[in-house]
Amino acid sequence: MTNERSPADSPVRAYVLHPDLRTGRKSRTPENALAEAVALAAALPAIEVVGGEIVRLPTAHAGMLFGSGKIADLKARLAEAEVGLVLVDGPVSPVQQRNLEKEWGVKLLDRTGLILEIFADRARTREGVLQVELAALSYQRTRLVRAWTHLERQRGGFGFVGGPGETQIEADRRAIDDEVIKIRRQLGRVVKTRALHRAARRKVPFPIVALVGYTNAGKSTLFNRMTGAEVLAKDMLFATLDPTMRGVVLPSGQKVILSDTVGFISDLPTELVAAFRATLEEVLEADLILHVRDISHPETEEQAADVRAILESLGVDENVPLFEIWNKIDLLADEARAALLVEDARKPGIHAVSALTGEGLGPLFDAIETTLGSERFAADLALPFTAGRRRAWLYENGVVTGEEETAEGHRLHVRWTARQKAAFEAL
Repeated sequence: MTNERSPADSPVRAYVLHPDLRTGRKSRTPENALAEAVALAAALPAIEVVGGEIVRLPTAHAGMLFGSGKIADLKARLAEAEVGLVLVDGPVSPVQQRNLEKEWGVKLLDRTGLILEIFADRARTREGVLQVELAALSYQRTRLVRAWTHLERQRGGFGFVGGPGETQIEADRRAIDDEVIKIRRQLGRVVKTRALHRAARRKVPFPIVALVGYTNAGKSTLFNRMTGAEVLAKDMLFATLDPTMRGVVLPSGQKVILSDTVGFISDLPTELVAAFRATLEEVLEADLILHVRDISHPETEEQAADVRAILESLGVDENVPLFEIWNKIDLLADEARAALLVEDARKPGIHAVSALTGEGLGPLFDAIETTLGSERFAADLALPFTAGRRRAWLYENGVVTGEEETAEGHRLHVRWTARQKAAFEAL
């Protein structure tokens, strides 16, 4: 997935195409979809975006995606602009990719390939790197038809026994499958380590607050504002990939653990949905979720719907309280900003803020403190020997601080939140 250019090379000149299919999903305007695709491309330092356009398509052409007239028109303009990379904001089949690269004399990436490149450029932790490699291998496996046009070439065996030998593409697929198995083993060990860390955090008497939201909604800026940390926060898509956690002392003196997570995006490649599920597991442990929205974005409602869909697919407990944080009010007109800051004008659970200027954060902190209540509290429980399932639940959730055996059963000392207590009583 990585290119072979050295960092000293000048950026590759890239052109972005957004195919506007009549039969495609129409929840967003083509203009905003193109703008997001250009922003995705700009997130890679190795790329210089020199232009972009919307290509209206009644239907996708099986072999070339676009019609012959459009292909000829683009060929001339790409050559004139000295474009070396074309980015297609949508799925491109391996055959279409091979044919367009040959016709235009450029390298071509579809939306999945571009997002994989960005993730590969940004991942820093061991888990993040492994997840990117796993997703990239899954993507590459489907692209071998492009890499090997000599599919009839064979190696190994003479055909004396069992028919023809192993084709090149079969050998490459086998090599990829072997690498996938190896990475999954390594990733399994990393995930186990993270599970141990989460179990240890459950014993800490502080609730966990998770930041989620569409990419570039301002999560990392809000994280930095609340914690005083210096997490990478830039006006670009996917500035944060690896989960970051910090302790925060709220104005009242209450301590919480704040977690920053990878940004969500529409049409996230299926390879990455599976590979990055573990990265988002912190959200499942949260006592409070802050859904950060860029309220100044023209499609903020559509972005919010994508985030909600992903949270639902992760299996986030509906009982976990969730606030919507309407961020970037500093980008709104004065009248609109003033209206949003009037609490009575908003629905409960919605907070208008500017993570950049700090405006509106005071009421947000107050709401967090009220929702989380006091820190975890201690309690003693008496369970009969037959209550194995309930006892196991307490240990799985890391709330047990001590235990003694009595003639009647187990006496357990626990430290838990009100939500954990309610969940236990519901068993």
